[in-house]
Amino acid sequence: MTPARAQIAAMIDHTLLAPEATAGRVAELVAEAAELGTYSICVSPNQLPLQVPQGLHLATVCGFPSGAHSSAVKAAEAGEAVAKGAQEVDMVVNLRLVKEGNFSDVDGVQAEIRAVKEACGQALLKVIIESAALDDEEIVACCRAAEAAGADYVKTSTGFHPAGGASTHAVALMRATVGDRLGVKASGGIRTAQDALAMVEAGASRLGLSASAAVLAGLED
Repeated sequence: MTPARAQIAAMIDHTLLAPEATAGRVAELVAEAAELGTYSICVSPNQLPLQVPQGLHLATVCGFPSGAHSSAVKAAEAGEAVAKGAQEVDMVVNLRLVKEGNFSDVDGVQAEIRAVKEACGQALLKVIIESAALDDEEIVACCRAAEAAGADYVKTSTGFHPAGGASTHAVALMRATVGDRLGVKASGGIRTAQDALAMVEAGASRLGLSASAAVLAGLED
């Protein structure tokens, strides 16, 4: 049975991460999200603090978009964002560590995710693994490291990497790896209702969209 428009809307992080986004454009994003009934908005940390209507959640990013920041910088960025009102943080993994196969809980991917999770406190942490730049073995290893480090979600993409965004293959593999224990967020290149439904069918429980209005316009109430 095809999910209804309201069900999909409640899975969307309505997103604006353009570096040049103004306060006025972010205000428009908030209004759009409230009108569309999305779960949250996701904005850059320089937009915080930000008032949002009751019921609309506030998310931001960390180590974005490259992930090539030190663990200490990512943790500090996450902690500051939460102190400024962010309820969810989407962090980018260190792709160098991933490609080197360093997933250890000492100085590898797992340790970095744990440091950011601790800085988040009660805020929800999503781990962006940049799946289009990884092979299947690396995707699985990233998901396992995220789970071991206490993350709440794994997420496909920043939407900024030249390798591309979300794919149904990556989403299905991520869901198979984390089971029901973590959420799976599909993000990057999802522009139509058909795209969104395919990601949900593959196992996504959250969708990162900038084209939320267009996607929802293609769905029935």
